[in-house]
Amino acid sequence: MHLARFPRVKLCHAPTPLEFMPRLTAHLGGPQLWIKRDDATGLATGGNKNRKLEFLLGEALAQGATHIVTQGAVQSNHVRQTAAAAAKLGLKCTALLEHRIKTNDTDYLESGNVLLDRMLGLNIEYREPGLDMNAEAEAKGAAMRAAGEKVYVIPGGGSNPTGALGYAHVALELLAQANEIGLRIDQLVHATGSAGTQAGLVVGLEALNSGIPVLGIGVRNPRDRQEANVHKLCESTAEKLGLKGGIRREAVVANCDYVGEGYGIPTAGMGEALMLCARLEGIFLDPVYSGKGMAGLIDLIRKGHYTQDQNIVFLHTGGQVGLFGYRDFLTSAA
Repeated sequence: MHLARFPRVKLCHAPTPLEFMPRLTAHLGGPQLWIKRDDATGLATGGNKNRKLEFLLGEALAQGATHIVTQGAVQSNHVRQTAAAAAKLGLKCTALLEHRIKTNDTDYLESGNVLLDRMLGLNIEYREPGLDMNAEAEAKGAAMRAAGEKVYVIPGGGSNPTGALGYAHVALELLAQANEIGLRIDQLVHATGSAGTQAGLVVGLEALNSGIPVLGIGVRNPRDRQEANVHKLCESTAEKLGLKGGIRREAVVANCDYVGEGYGIPTAGMGEALMLCARLEGIFLDPVYSGKGMAGLIDLIRKGHYTQDQNIVFLHTGGQVGLFGYRDFLTSAA
């Protein structure tokens, strides 16, 4: 993969650490658990979206854009990172925030990511739940272009073929790290939502003939829909990269048994996962994505899905800022 062919701006502190988790491994009785710290990408407290934004904003600048439009849920990590990247590059930024979770909790509505959004000077518009939010963002962008703005629209989560290039690059980075320390990776596990992270990883690892399977733990959609979304994006990303033969459908695997009542709604398993990682490893996960991803991994371990000698890497996608929007739940879980 020759990713230097594509416009890119440097935003991330990379490579991010690949760390062993000895105490969590011992607590669960194996497998050998590792964590790829993409919560440590740097900009605006870090997170996985910074990887995608390097390519998305590279493309935006190449097209002469001066105003970025995107969308997400109220406590969107993607929106916070997009606003920060736009500020760093001197671009205006507008975000449409969906009231995806029905709540009057002021911590959720005003703290966490929303507080940082406002500090970054983000122009915020709100939308009611149930709309096609990418279509709303495109419509907003079209209206702004008609008014003379040079707009570049980024879909939710930065999840399109351009954004997915960021995680094709992470596949290269992770494989280099594993090779350097002699680590055989038996599976890569992460939380999967808007599909871009998983699609980029699958495409990158398949292109490199790594033999590393990827398991996405779903945080929103049922399995059939999530796998279909990821595979569709895999195919378009592979096409963008010029990979012949596409991506095997069986390379896309999602487990969506840990969503609970819905996106962003806490579960007991998520709460336990947050506390175990904090108290055993000093690592903060987030309540929407990596918390549910780790909850799924822990449950699979307890069910005997892995052997003690396997090496499992968990990709930490960031989002700890969102913890401040879940104060009541975390206080009770502690």
